[in-house]
Amino acid sequence: MNVKVDADERPRHLPAGRKARLAAYVAEAGQVTVGALAERFGVSIDTIRRDLDQLSTEGVLVRTYGGAVSLSMASRVDRAVNVRLGLQEAEKEKIAALAALLVQDGSTIMINGGTTTLALARHLHNHRDLTVATNNLLVPQALSPSVIRDLYFFGGAVRPITLATVGPVSLRVAGGIELDLRCDLALIGVGAVSVDAGYSTSNPGEAAMMREMMARAARVAILADSSKFGRRLFAQVSELGSADYLITDSSPRPDLLEALSENGVELMTPETASSR
Repeated sequence: MNVKVDADERPRHLPAGRKARLAAYVAEAGQVTVGALAERFGVSIDTIRRDLDQLSTEGVLVRTYGGAVSLSMASRVDRAVNVRLGLQEAEKEKIAALAALLVQDGSTIMINGGTTTLALARHLHNHRDLTVATNNLLVPQALSPSVIRDLYFFGGAVRPITLATVGPVSLRVAGGIELDLRCDLALIGVGAVSVDAGYSTSNPGEAAMMREMMARAARVAILADSSKFGRRLFAQVSELGSADYLITDSSPRPDLLEALSENGVELMTPETASSR
């Protein structure tokens, strides 16, 4: 007989039997929801949430909004946005807080798609009078209305897996005239950083948009957590020297650190910020 666990119960440890069955089921299914797990295992939704949180902390699976995914699914290069929201969360928050320090009130910024730049948008809540241009469909809901002077979307096809548009970095006025767009700062999240390949990502269309945003900016900040160092993905965005800043959660290996210095890229980490 299945026994329901009340929502107000707070067991400190996930029972070993359920833990093993839950982990095995997620590994087999690939992606699961909290509701489906609660029904399958005969416990409350709150209990399943706590179970998944514990298994995620132990590195058994990856927690997502509304459920979890297996480690094998999470390791895919082009992850769905709901999966990526649950990855490297603490690192993204550190990066976002640092990136927000570069944004000046009254400035114009461009922000590309991605979950790290989404975290940045949330960290702009104390800013005012910003003009924001983005292809990230999640950014508007993350920005407080008090932050924005003007908000613009770059058009194109929407990639459902990333909830970002892919197309030209342009805006047109009546008559089809294309405006010459410039910004004070481009904040660009990338999928990989390496000495030889510079900054890269998995999708050529997104790479082209990121490159164009960078070309239209007076300053460029690359946002990437340390798990992306030493990797190269399918489409190169630019070489290392195209950025003014690399904002990350911890210092890279000596070869990348030296290459950044040689290319005039300022490294920003929590450690460098605290030493200022």
